[in-house]
Amino acid sequence: MTAGRQWRFWVWGLVVFIALIWLLRSMLAPFVAGMALAYLLDPVTDRLERHMPRWAATSVVLLGFALAAVLALLLLVPLLQGQIVQLINAAPQWIAWAKRELLPQIQHFINRLSPEDMERLRSAAGDYAGTAMSWTADFLKGLVSQGVALVDILSVTFITPIVAFYLLRDWDRMVGAINSWLPRQQADTIREQARAVDITLAGFVRGQATVCLALGSFYAIALSLAGLDFGLIVGMISGLLSFIPFVGSLVGFCASVGIAFFQFDEVWRVAIVAGIFFFGQAMEGNVLTPKLVGDKVGLHPVWVIFALMAGGALFGFVGVLLAMPVAAVIGVLVRFAITRYLDSSLYHGHQPPAPPCPDLAADPLPANPAAEGTDLRRPADIPAAP
Repeated sequence: MTAGRQWRFWVWGLVVFIALIWLLRSMLAPFVAGMALAYLLDPVTDRLERHMPRWAATSVVLLGFALAAVLALLLLVPLLQGQIVQLINAAPQWIAWAKRELLPQIQHFINRLSPEDMERLRSAAGDYAGTAMSWTADFLKGLVSQGVALVDILSVTFITPIVAFYLLRDWDRMVGAINSWLPRQQADTIREQARAVDITLAGFVRGQATVCLALGSFYAIALSLAGLDFGLIVGMISGLLSFIPFVGSLVGFCASVGIAFFQFDEVWRVAIVAGIFFFGQAMEGNVLTPKLVGDKVGLHPVWVIFALMAGGALFGFVGVLLAMPVAAVIGVLVRFAITRYLDSSLYHGHQPPAPPCPDLAADPLPANPAAEGTDLRRPADIPAAP
């Protein structure tokens, strides 16, 4: 098979793969989630496999993961339920405060505007309100169609563990089979890039998940100890959203400081709440991320945000699950392409790079030039030809 036919084969294979994901996106959620769970738990299973059969190690790891998840739910659900009830009870007080304090300030600002400014403000507000309502309607429609109708909660709950068990049990066998299918001429290059993708993806997903868990626990405990209402909810949401760079800390900071302004009369208590997030950001940037994620992952925060948003917009919940693997693959392939470009004639031009200078120490002049038949006379000493 020629190189051109190989390229056409792989391009058409990629097109068919993307088309299948697009057509089957409504039922892929439990399978993608099971694959992600198997990928995350494979290193632990490999360690246990040294002491027991693979199927037994898979069963132990999945049962331990399920037990930890159930215990976390049993501990957190009562606390979250109490804070949600407290939030619902506090909502009328916040609405009354907004009517009493915020609306007069807005009305005072509006009264100071000229009629022309009022008309422009009203027109702009109408346009923005229409756009916001359209976005909200599209979001709710997508949430209902993709999040409820297409991604069945029961199927994710019951099918994901089964898929994860079989994939985790046969993980090494599947990797070996895929390795045997690689085209022989490019097999070494593909393996090298696959290892780079694995390092990038494992370093980010596993490391960032640990960072999110640590930050969520810290924020929830610290805000609760500071006496902030709904501190547990705000802390957990901040930790969960920390998977998206800067989003979790920004949302948590704004929410917690806003609640602190409503709740506390003392400025120093509001400063404590803000200081918790400043300390959390310093701990994340200087300790957690360098130690757990590392600086060789190669996924820029902007690229991560773009990948998650693009995946959700194109394929819904399945797209969000696939966003990070696809982003890691694209990032590795782009770096590989840039490396090849820097070594090609497209970068250097048609003229090849100059050869390195000879190493005189490695290739010294002969000690006796006459004996070696070497003529070292200067050009001026050489007689002209007759």
